[in-house]
Amino acid sequence: MRKWFLVQLYFLMSVLCSTAMAEEVVVELYKFKFIPQELTVKVGTTVKWYNKEKRQYHSVWFKEQGEEPGEYFFPEESVTKTFDKPGRYPYVCEPHEKKMKGVIVVTK
Repeated sequence: MRKWFLVQLYFLMSVLCSTAMAEEVVVELYKFKFIPQELTVKVGTTVKWYNKEKRQYHSVWFKEQGEEPGEYFFPEESVTKTFDKPGRYPYVCEPHEKKMKGVIVVTK
């Protein structure tokens, strides 16, 4: 019985520790730019895009990955995405695609 309890405890602790280690980083949208424009993160990281503009809406669209355009978000709003696989993930702001571009590089 005690051995079963220890196995369950070990499993629970490993899940809690991996969840606690997951990181969230912020990309700011300001003056029609993603800041930083390129960001390197580890697998499991959640990226939050936060709109710091005073009046302008934006989006985050992973066009090259074949995703549908993201919903627009307005000043002081944010969107998030968790990256579960290594790779290079370029993205754009759909309404400002020509000047607002960014890249998330995900490493192991």
